[in-house]
This record gives sequence, C-alpha cells and structure tokens, in this order.
Amino acid sequence: MYLNQIINSLDHPLNSTGYRQKCLAQLNIAGVLVMKNFLLPEALKAVVTEGKDNQHLAFYTKSGHNVYLTPKDSALGDDHTHNQWVQSSKGCITDDQIGPHSALRTLYDADDLKSFLAFVLNEQQLHPYADSLSSINLHYASEGQELGWHFDNSSFAITLLVQSPTAGGQFEYVTKLRDSNQGDMNYEGVQQVLNGDIKGQNLAVNAGDLVLFRGRDALHRVTPTEGDTTRMLVVLAYNSEPNVELSESARMTFYGRLQ
Repeated sequence: MYLNQIINSLDHPLNSTGYRQKCLAQLNIAGVLVMKNFLLPEALKAVVTEGKDNQHLAFYTKSGHNVYLTPKDSALGDDHTHNQWVQSSKGCITDDQIGPHSALRTLYDADDLKSFLAFVLNEQQLHPYADSLSSINLHYASEGQELGWHFDNSSFAITLLVQSPTAGGQFEYVTKLRDSNQGDMNYEGVQQVLNGDIKGQNLAVNAGDLVLFRGRDALHRVTPTEGDTTRMLVVLAYNSEPNVELSESARMTFYGRLQ
C-alpha cells in the first residue's frame, strides 16, 4: 500500500500549514488530539486482518504497578498512594512481527507523517527505536484485560485504534494531575482518583482514529474489555533522539525477549 491508500488525506491534509497549526493548538490546549477517521476503510480492514492473523504470536503479560511506574518505597506505608498497586494485562506483537508490506510499516516510515507529528509535538525530528521490537507494537486486550491508572514516562504517545471491543475498553484520563518537572507527585489528587472521588474523562475514540496524547502529567487508564471482540490498538513509538533502545528490563517485561 502507498500512503495515499492508507491516510484519509481529505480530512487530514498533513502537509497543510493551516491544518498543522490547528492540530498543534488543540493538543496544546487539551493535551490530547483525536484525528477521526484517520485511516481509509480499506487500510483499516487490512490492518484488522493482519492483527487477527498474527494474534497467535502475541506475548501476554499481567503485572502490578503503581501509577508512577516506579518501585515501591519502603519508607512509605503499604497504604500510601505511592505504594498502591493497580493491574495491567495485555498481549503484544512487536515491530519485527510487522511485515515489510504492512500498511502499518508504510504509515510509520512515511516522511509526511513524521514531519507532521514532529511539528505538532514540537520536536525537531522523530526517530525509530534502535532495537528491533519497540517501534511498532500492536496490543490486544481480550475480555477482562485492562490498563491500570498510570502516568507515562515519555512526553507523548501516538496510538491508532484498529478494533473496538463490544463494550468496555474505555480510555479515561485526568489532565494536569501532577507536575513532573517540579517533582510534584500530587499524592492527594491521585488518591482521590484511585478512590473514585475524582472521575476521569472518557475519550471518544473509534476504530481508525489516530490519537496524540501527552500522558506524563495526565493520569490515565483503559477500562477492562467486555465481550468476545478483542480490542486492538497500535502504538507508533518514536524518539526525539536517534539510536535509542528500550531498556532490556522493559523489553523482557513487555515482550518476553530482547530481540
């Protein structure tokens, strides 16, 4: 597939200065940008078929973690916000399992997309991961699988929903809940979210939508999938600098292998 067979360029003219400025403003204001119907129907169909065909290759993980994605602090009590554990579970196929002729490969490598993303994300350039696993990941969430509340370590995330579940699988977020640059973890506010006293906003995302999200200071989760239809989500992972590898410990945790 060529890029013009993948992207809905009528609604998303990536090289238009006006469109870029509009997307930049929206991301800066809201911390999230949903690009509706980003994939053309035939491209979406091809990616869904690819995902179903390769699901048997997925590595499945189930793990507990705190919202900060850091180890427990023995100086704090088990009931302290920092030490409260939430659960995450999913399956994943990795970059080396995405075929050379996949629409996802064409999309990820496209200079027009990288240029657009760099502008909207206010980055000089975007680079793929240097390791063979981390650049394109396709995540599977079957019934009962979820992503627990957490803050991202990276400053931005780029995701593409390719199959919605029958029910559940809702992306929920609370913006500006901490200030990581100032070292403010906002334990009180986070605890209110964990207790259910503060409710997250639901982000309306449909299959074929591309989402840009700034999650370093926005607490977010994906609720458990309900029903027989697996939620499938693609993560397009880029770096601001070249020659960056995901750490070996992270690769073993997420993928079960180093290469």
